[in-house]
Amino acid sequence: MSTTRILQTLYQSLLMRSLPVIALVFLLAACSSNESYRTQYNVCEYKGAGSCAASALQVHAQGSAAEYHLGFVEYDDQGQVRLREQMDAVLDEYRQIASADDVLLVVFIHGWHHSAQPEDGNIQSFRKMLSEMSRNEQKGSVQQDRQARKVLGLYVGWRGESITVPYLNALTFWDRKNTAHDVGQQGVTEALLKLEEIVNVKTGMTEENPPPQNSRLVVIGHSFGGAVLYTSLQKILADRFIASERGKTFSGDAGGFGDLVILLNPAFEALRFGALYDLSQEKCRGYFKSQVPKLAILTSEADYATRFAFPAGRIFSTLFETHSTLTDRHYCTKPGSAGMEAQQIDEGAADRNTVGHFVPYLTHSLNPSLAATTRKDDYQINQIQTVWANQSIADALDFNGSQLVSLGRTTPLNPYLNVQVDKALIGNHNDIWGDEIVNFISEMVILSTTPGGN
Repeated sequence: MSTTRILQTLYQSLLMRSLPVIALVFLLAACSSNESYRTQYNVCEYKGAGSCAASALQVHAQGSAAEYHLGFVEYDDQGQVRLREQMDAVLDEYRQIASADDVLLVVFIHGWHHSAQPEDGNIQSFRKMLSEMSRNEQKGSVQQDRQARKVLGLYVGWRGESITVPYLNALTFWDRKNTAHDVGQQGVTEALLKLEEIVNVKTGMTEENPPPQNSRLVVIGHSFGGAVLYTSLQKILADRFIASERGKTFSGDAGGFGDLVILLNPAFEALRFGALYDLSQEKCRGYFKSQVPKLAILTSEADYATRFAFPAGRIFSTLFETHSTLTDRHYCTKPGSAGMEAQQIDEGAADRNTVGHFVPYLTHSLNPSLAATTRKDDYQINQIQTVWANQSIADALDFNGSQLVSLGRTTPLNPYLNVQVDKALIGNHNDIWGDEIVNFISEMVILSTTPGGN
């Protein structure tokens, strides 16, 4: 054998032995950051892209109509808060603000492919939403002759991306799904309950004549962030709906967590929602006019990630599970037993499909307005609540740029809405920040949080 041939053989042997090591190095290099992005805890004035990059506490446009505060809390893959000092700093700052002023506290939990990294697209879009909510709050306070609430935002960050290589990162769908449920089952519930305590801080203060409690809490989750949020709150929502506390002598409105929970293109199984759906449908109960939405699930008909990829993967993960057909469920065409219309639930289909693509659990559709609508400057904010309170099962409710239509399966004012969204409003899995959707969410927030309305 020639010297050249020997060298070629040695080279090929070394290369084959090195491939696993090379592959490992490649994957490690492709992994997303596993460190906290926000490690500074003094309040930083946000002035635009690039500023306050490491700050966990920010204020934007202080003193203007678009003022808002933005805090960050980050979690690791095991669902543990990365830096307890970070969470404590944000909660302490917000607690201090809420003890002096009424607040509108809005939480956003991001989904797949996102994080708390500076200038992440979700952070920028969340800023836009907070500015819009702050302007709405300024307008509503003038109309109602009250002090405007301070808008406080909290961005919950976790590692929504484990591999950064384009196309290859699509393979992390199920890895990130499991992580999302871990994050929801572990530390996030603690933070959310402490935030709820913050908005109620004035109620607990010892005062002879306490002021009206106008602070409110809204929590939003997108994609796997919706899975994080729903996992952390599912049992709490059931408990608040029933409200079986000792000494209660009345039947009132169904409660929820905070004032409103919104899930956008959530990536979790419909079967997880089944118990809450059945609870709200029990005996086709009627709801008081004062009942406002407590849970709104919005899923685009064009969200192919949750419509096709999700059930394809669930086929294998549910392969050895047993499922049955639930034959004693019903729709509600009107309040009372006379409105009960029998339906069957295929447990297997509910366990494979996401909540927004399981047809039996859908309650509404959200469509573009037939004619372009823009709220006039003199539009009365509380009119949204009046229209909601007086709806019938056949009504189509107009929002700013969209129209909410009941599918005739739940009684009016049911606080749980599972809405299929027209693709013209949400074009794909990540297209959740269009003007019409931001307007719809903003008006749902107005509906559920405007003082005097609930």
